[in-house]
Amino acid sequence: MKSCWVIYNGSLTSDKFRDQAELLADAAERAGVRAELKRNYEVMMNLNENLTERPDFVVFLDKDILLATYLKNAGIPVFNDPEVIETCDNKAKQYIQLAKNEVAMPLTIIAPKVYPKFTIEGSGYYEGVHEKLGLPMIIKEGHGSFGMKVYLIETEEAFFTKVDELRGVDYVFQEFIETSRGRDIRVNIVGGEIVAAMHRSSETDFRANITNGGVASIIELTAEQKELAIRAAEAVGAEFAGVDLLYGDNEKPLVCEVNAAAHIRNIYNVTGINVADKMIEYILGKLS
Repeated sequence: MKSCWVIYNGSLTSDKFRDQAELLADAAERAGVRAELKRNYEVMMNLNENLTERPDFVVFLDKDILLATYLKNAGIPVFNDPEVIETCDNKAKQYIQLAKNEVAMPLTIIAPKVYPKFTIEGSGYYEGVHEKLGLPMIIKEGHGSFGMKVYLIETEEAFFTKVDELRGVDYVFQEFIETSRGRDIRVNIVGGEIVAAMHRSSETDFRANITNGGVASIIELTAEQKELAIRAAEAVGAEFAGVDLLYGDNEKPLVCEVNAAAHIRNIYNVTGINVADKMIEYILGKLS
């Protein structure tokens, strides 16, 4: 009998992280795999000793990239690969990869590295960004989930205040897609195939995330939306992905971002499709 670990972050107190892990563990058990839930701190990364416990594979639902790398280096298959998790966890890095693969997305400018105690104010750089993107624009920190650390910048004063606040932080400047205000699409992909999709919308926020009060419904994707979502997941190397699509001019799809550890409870509730079953099926097929 094969065995697996389903790893999630033990320092996060919200029940949704445990719930995500339980969905995967239950799917593994249904497929005849002995599954064990593990908080990330329950696997000690002692570099002077070999792991005494070794599952056949790990489903990694956290952003503890060091732990994922440690397990991979121990010869254990990790899904998603730690390099994919790292790419998706830093949105600036992710957008560079999407652009390399010519994936359609909003006009994006990566902010230069500025050390916390220093500034490039007065260099003309920020004025150039402001002129290029106009207002409103999006400023998005490299690290953030559930729509957090994404800012809609509507005034020049807010723009210069925010860039001053973000010294020492990876972030991007991005075109604001007005035609997608308060609405987007979440597409869950497993092994290059679309498993489920839902439309999300909000009447009160420019973001459509359910965590921020958005509501979701079933959607029938267009051929263009399907192709773009799959290409986005492939561009970052994700075997499992939650791809968020925006509505551009004439409803043309644009990639908002790719999530390497996308939560699957909401899409299960909306569509009745348990993405976890497809994830386990894919892993077992790959390892067979």
